[in-house]
Amino acid sequence: MNILMALSQREITGAEVYAATLTQELMARGHKVVIVSDTLTVKTEAPFYSIVFNNRSFVDRIHHVKELLKIIKEHDIQVVHAHSRASAWSCAIACRLARIPLITTTHGRQPVHLSRKLIKAFGEYSICVCENIQTQITRDLGFALERTLLLRNPVNTSTFACTPPRTRPESISPISANEGGEIVVSLIGRLSGPKGDVAYAVLHNLSGKEDVVVNVIGGKDIPERFLPFKEHENVNFLGYRSDVPELIAASDVIIGAGRVGIEAILSGRPIIAIGEAIYEGVVTKDTIGAALSSNFGDINDVKETRFCFERLYKDVKKAYALSRNVSELNELREIVLREFNPDTIVTTIEKLYSQVYVNKKHYEMPVIMYHRVIQSDSEKGVHGTYITVKRFREHLQYLKDKGYETVTFEDLRHNHYKERFNRGKKWIILTFDDGYEDNYRTAFPLLKEFGFKAVIFLLSHSTYNKWDCENSDKPELKLPLMTKEMVDEMAAYGIEFGAHTKTHPRLAHIPQDEARAEIFECKETLEQTYQRPFKTFAYPYGDLNEEVKAWVKEAGFDFAVATDSGDVVFDHDLFQIRRIAIFPGNSMHTFKRKSSGYYNFIKIKREQRAQHK
Repeated sequence: MNILMALSQREITGAEVYAATLTQELMARGHKVVIVSDTLTVKTEAPFYSIVFNNRSFVDRIHHVKELLKIIKEHDIQVVHAHSRASAWSCAIACRLARIPLITTTHGRQPVHLSRKLIKAFGEYSICVCENIQTQITRDLGFALERTLLLRNPVNTSTFACTPPRTRPESISPISANEGGEIVVSLIGRLSGPKGDVAYAVLHNLSGKEDVVVNVIGGKDIPERFLPFKEHENVNFLGYRSDVPELIAASDVIIGAGRVGIEAILSGRPIIAIGEAIYEGVVTKDTIGAALSSNFGDINDVKETRFCFERLYKDVKKAYALSRNVSELNELREIVLREFNPDTIVTTIEKLYSQVYVNKKHYEMPVIMYHRVIQSDSEKGVHGTYITVKRFREHLQYLKDKGYETVTFEDLRHNHYKERFNRGKKWIILTFDDGYEDNYRTAFPLLKEFGFKAVIFLLSHSTYNKWDCENSDKPELKLPLMTKEMVDEMAAYGIEFGAHTKTHPRLAHIPQDEARAEIFECKETLEQTYQRPFKTFAYPYGDLNEEVKAWVKEAGFDFAVATDSGDVVFDHDLFQIRRIAIFPGNSMHTFKRKSSGYYNFIKIKREQRAQHK
């Protein structure tokens, strides 16, 4: 997808690091990202445009909206993701005019006043980085809870390796070697604004302590009120540093909030969590829940601060004791790895982008399901899994006239399905189940005539429709399946072939060992027979459960299609992709609806109403 990241900041902030981390990961996954902000201090590979959102006059904001609309059009932006109040306000207007969705990430406590209640500017969804934010915006600003998502900061966990206590890299300077037994404390954060007030209080309580060395990391310049602390031998102002992971590793105790807390724990260092709002103190396995809720002290859910700096010196000693407790530090690290896992977080955000775009546009790439294409009434059979060659031609002609491009799942691999909403793309997937001989004899010539492709799902251990024609309740005509020569010819043209089990059972209703064998042995046999990988799977009858899906994934498939189950959004679950079935009684009007990209919205609502009757 094409995504616009919007910030409003003039120096490095946690929101900027969040946005930059997210941007790099999204680009690595095949998305295109553009960043707009007052300034950008964290380097990314994304194009950057300067919009000074912090200039907030009415005229300025009109200019912001105009600039945003120009960028949205130029880069075919599909989703805007804003990370601050100032940028979100302008983005909300631009998104409304451009008719695209807005997502926000709320990084801090929000001001409560009438205009904010009236114009919330949180977008379709707001991602809250901690529980206190989620509580505050829903309780005080009236934003719907169901439109919030609790999702923590994505952190590149590999940057911060867990190191043994008292690591002292010789390259770090200036820093105490701790030869005299001092506790090396690193205070990490800005020296301006509310965080500057916290830093001042920390230094006021620790400067002059003979058994503590405080390294202050952050701040472009040292504000005047901090200058007296330079006279203390145990305080070092290191300024902005690019080697923060190494400095953390060379410390005994870390003091900070937000991402600093995460990075300290990942490095195996105890954190005294003190942020703009709350003094959480030493984070232990008993207090980690509260620390997560406040983003390590940065955010309260009420408009008040809770500080108790008088206990800071004792907490330094307590944290130093914890630094020797490797077992508990490892427990904390496991919690942070789970809560801040970048892969999980970015995957969730990706799916949210698709969800809001699809719901905003009421459009998703249709995946059509056929079975047979017949030439005469004698081929109809009894199960209605066919359409006539005349009607199939009409389908293809309509798709051609409307500018559709048929794609296969092979075309969508390696993240290319994320391009399906791009300008000029009008994709549709035509699928055929079971691999009937008429797919080659009747459908294939028409597909070639129109220059279209399709996906056909094969059975590995069947030469005819045994599951249907030997059905005692309603036996079907005996129908042959395609031969290897037919499959090879179609594959050479560009038809993709997928797997459909060995014998067409209801996978969720047979013994687990049999179901697993149907999946794994089918894939193995087909790949041996055709000497090519089979990466797409179709569940017979659309019958599946979570165990069956897990086996399909384990077998090495990339996609799996169902029938009347799965989300309206294609990539909500790539192992339960909803398809739209075509029946012999469907008129051309019905086919137009089913291929419109809107049909599944109607279908799912119909299913939901039926469930509630």
